[in-house]
Amino acid sequence: MPRSGMAWRHVVISTLNSWHHGDARGFRSRGHRIHSSGDYKNPPPVGEHAGLLRYQKSISGDAIDLAEDIRSVVGRSIVAVLLEMNFRLLAAAVVDRHAHVVVELPFELATVKRIIGEAKRKSSRSAKKWMPGRIWSAGGTYKLVTNRSHLKNATDYVLYEQGDDAWTCSFKDATKEGKFRRRRPAPT
Repeated sequence: MPRSGMAWRHVVISTLNSWHHGDARGFRSRGHRIHSSGDYKNPPPVGEHAGLLRYQKSISGDAIDLAEDIRSVVGRSIVAVLLEMNFRLLAAAVVDRHAHVVVELPFELATVKRIIGEAKRKSSRSAKKWMPGRIWSAGGTYKLVTNRSHLKNATDYVLYEQGDDAWTCSFKDATKEGKFRRRRPAPT
């Protein structure tokens, strides 16, 4: 269970330009002024808001993709920042266009956003040699983890469901260097 004044959170951050308005996975603009008829679980019809997507890509540029060899650099940096700030971390994963972290953070959302912002800033700097400029988009998702079962499911999702090319780090990884962890075999 979390310490007093803290909460476990499943944090998801995306790379710059990786999810535009008009995206085939669904989208919502601020205040839901424009939104698709679906979401990533139930995608909207093909081509819905295609013009908006073309426009968004034309003004913002291509998505930032993290190459496999950069994922470990960025992931180790995120883990290091959170551990240096004395937050308990259960799992982290970095893939081509996003990162996941299951971490115990203060309950106040504004504080959480500042902490994750610092992790994003330092991880961008850690990869500056290979990728100058910004890596991460603004914001993120900061889901509260509500119980032990939810915590286990979130941790397993981060560690085992991000694909074979995901760099992952678990609280069980003694060195905190992480690794490319393969998916769990299906139960027989």
